[in-house]
Amino acid sequence: MQLQSGFWPDKIFHFVLSYGPTRPYSSPVRSFAAIRDLTTSVCSLLALTFNARIMAPGGGICKEMIESPLAFSDYDMTTSSAELRGSPLRKAATGLCGNLGSSSTNDVHELLECPVCVNLMYPPIYQCPNGHTVCSKCKTRVHNCCPTCRNELGNIRCLALEKVAESLELPCRYQILGCHDIFPYYSKLKHEKNCRYRPYNCPYAGAECSVTGDIPSLVTHLKNDHKVDMHDGCTFNHRYVKSNPHEVENATWMLTVFNCFGRQFCLHFEAFHIGMAPVYMAFLRFMGDEDEARQFSYSLEVGGGGRKFMWQGVPRSIRDSHRKVRDSQDGLIIQRNLALFFSGGDRQELKLKVAGRIWKEQ
Repeated sequence: MQLQSGFWPDKIFHFVLSYGPTRPYSSPVRSFAAIRDLTTSVCSLLALTFNARIMAPGGGICKEMIESPLAFSDYDMTTSSAELRGSPLRKAATGLCGNLGSSSTNDVHELLECPVCVNLMYPPIYQCPNGHTVCSKCKTRVHNCCPTCRNELGNIRCLALEKVAESLELPCRYQILGCHDIFPYYSKLKHEKNCRYRPYNCPYAGAECSVTGDIPSLVTHLKNDHKVDMHDGCTFNHRYVKSNPHEVENATWMLTVFNCFGRQFCLHFEAFHIGMAPVYMAFLRFMGDEDEARQFSYSLEVGGGGRKFMWQGVPRSIRDSHRKVRDSQDGLIIQRNLALFFSGGDRQELKLKVAGRIWKEQ
């Protein structure tokens, strides 16, 4: 059984006429031909969706479009239309719907692609009286002026296109990194925010770095681009030196990376203020996800003059930025006066030894 692109054209036409361009006030739609063109596109998209669903194992007929419109203003709508072009829906249509051809598959991403940001659109999807669509973010960006025909956009909602999108299923944008799950069009964004295969941000704290990638590529990046210290072993003894500690209000020392148990750990050391009090803080971050980080523990220790100060905790995942960890005070914190006492001498120069150990919980 296969649906043709002319599937229920009259019914779809009346649906688009009734629910497509809508205004909060009474006003005739100026372009009757635009509605007919949108009807044709929606019919092709429905036919493509139906064929992909009916031929898939366990597939079912498309849901009737009777639900209320959805709002997705809380999501970060940055899904690329290239993901839709590479989705199983497109592949199914290419192999099974010969008489629909490439024009129908092109309709899928062209209809849902915002002409301004070129990302896939999510409700509310707006359109001008001539049927040109734009996403809600770009509607403000173009000052309520249609980017295609320059007509005023107003508050016309393209409910027909929003309803058609409900029947689509797309792969995760991180498919190439190992996520092979398929998601309904409107739940895909929520998954991607927490997908375990999403890239990691560079953990370097000395400057803002926009590089992202998997752990092996980030380790290479840290070594080659940031020239960080790399050490093998699960114990360490570092000395942090500053000749004018009283003049330093905020500072970040060079990151150190340890290879331990076949994984990588980042040792941070920073100077900042908690309220009005100047402090130093040392903490460890794990290069991996939070559930993996909980498999390890670490201890940090500073001392001098027969006194010792110690911290024990669980390393934080680099999913949490170094600023977030620092602001949560999840690490060894020592006030500047005490750090200078541990440094010895006349207390005018910071020479603080930080010893530590990493172990794996049983």
